[in-house]
Amino acid sequence: MSKSRMLPMIIVVLFVAATAGAALEVMSVQVKNGQLRSSPSFLAGPVAEVAYCDPVEVLRQQGDWMEVNAPGGKKGWIHQSALTKKKMSLGAGGKNPELGASSDEVALAGKGFNADVESRYRTAHRSVDFAWVDRMELMRISPEETVAFLRDGGVKPQAGGVK
Repeated sequence: MSKSRMLPMIIVVLFVAATAGAALEVMSVQVKNGQLRSSPSFLAGPVAEVAYCDPVEVLRQQGDWMEVNAPGGKKGWIHQSALTKKKMSLGAGGKNPELGASSDEVALAGKGFNADVESRYRTAHRSVDFAWVDRMELMRISPEETVAFLRDGGVKPQAGGVK
C-alpha cells in the first residue's frame, strides 16, 4: 500500500480510537441509595446498588432511563432523576464548590430532612404525632419482597419488567 493511502487510514483509525473512549459520559449518583435494574423500568428487578456520589459511565439512554457501568463492574439501568452531571465527592469539613456536597444536598439526596430542618418542622407543628413517621423510616422492604408484591398484584410494566 502506498504512503499516500496509508496516512489517511492511520488518521481515521486514530480518530475512531480517540472518540470511542470519550463517548462515555460520566455522571454521579445524587440519591442516598440507588438501584440498578435489569431493564429500564421501576418494576424491573434490581441487579445492583449504587450509593450517593458514586460515578457511573452512561452507556446509552432510553427515554428517562440510563444504562450505566458503575463501580465494581456493576451494570444496569437507573432513572435519570437519580443522576447528575456534577462530579461529586463526600469529604469531611466544608464544601468544595466544584466537587463537594453541602449538607442540604446530602439531605435532598436521601429524600428527607436534615436534623435542623426536621427540628424546625417539629417546632412549627407541635400537634402532629411523628411516631408513625419514625416507625416508617425504620421499615425496610427488600427488593425480593417488592418483586413478589408486584407479581402477586399482577402489576405489568409497559416497558422492562419484573425479572
